[in-house]
Amino acid sequence: QGLVRAGLAGLFFAASHSVSAAQWPAKPIRMIVPFPPGGGTDLVRRASANRLAGVLAQPVVVDNRGGAGGIIGTEIVARANPDGYTLGIATSSTHPVAGLTQKIPYDPLASFAPVTQVGVTPYIIVAAPVLPANNLAELIAYMKANPGKVNVAHVGTGTLGYLIGEAFRAATGTDMVPVPFKGSSAIYPDLASNRVQIFFDNPVSSAPMVKAGRLKAIAVTQRTPLLPATPTLDEAGLKGFDHGFWYGIVAPAGTPRAIAARVSREIAAYGKSGAGRSELAALAVEPVGSTPEQFAEIIRNDIDRWGKVARAIGLKPQ
Repeated sequence: QGLVRAGLAGLFFAASHSVSAAQWPAKPIRMIVPFPPGGGTDLVRRASANRLAGVLAQPVVVDNRGGAGGIIGTEIVARANPDGYTLGIATSSTHPVAGLTQKIPYDPLASFAPVTQVGVTPYIIVAAPVLPANNLAELIAYMKANPGKVNVAHVGTGTLGYLIGEAFRAATGTDMVPVPFKGSSAIYPDLASNRVQIFFDNPVSSAPMVKAGRLKAIAVTQRTPLLPATPTLDEAGLKGFDHGFWYGIVAPAGTPRAIAARVSREIAAYGKSGAGRSELAALAVEPVGSTPEQFAEIIRNDIDRWGKVARAIGLKPQ
């Protein structure tokens, strides 16, 4: 707690750096993506980088540094010179969740200057087509009548999807059997054949299979235009369950506040534009465009929220 408070105290007001915010940017900016090319994080990065390059009149050079679930690239951002010329893509995985199951070489708050939350994508509960439940109430009733007989797929105990599943189990008083997979692509055949019954997934991947009748959509954590008829968990009766997977931009701790604020304003304007909303909607991302201070609060709250879930189920950093 003391480390976090100390980091926050100096996070936004590093006034004495060689870079002048008024002159920035005077050269290309490096944007580090802590995941390989092609995934959702990389696509959000592309949209953000293109926007910044267009309005800042400087190239934004994307540097994919995948590995260790995003930790390697995120550490590079944390250790970079805080001069405004290194930005990094942050996610729910790299900041609130990563340190819950493993020791990480950075502090998710004190090591960074949060810049902005770009947007949030919901989770969707998808079910096997033969599961005798078509909505949330029926799913909960079936699970309570069949304790320990519903298998829930996940891609790792250190992932947000796994933690959301555990929070769901606790909130509904149901008994699910977690079944690990190496990736979501391996889950869908087992869902279709009823070897596993439910999965907390990204709607970009699941929506086409739902529309084709290969999966059932039970509920989403937040409304998505990809499946406009699917209700939220809140609408279906499970209140306060609007968790989503977010994408954001961070800089090394000590980056001048004025630079962080400039990037934040530009990303917020992009999210409000027609092109921005259209591009992000295709990724099931709802634009946010928070201020640096608001983004710091989001990270802090998520660290607290998921830390409580991890402690309740006995997860510890290894």
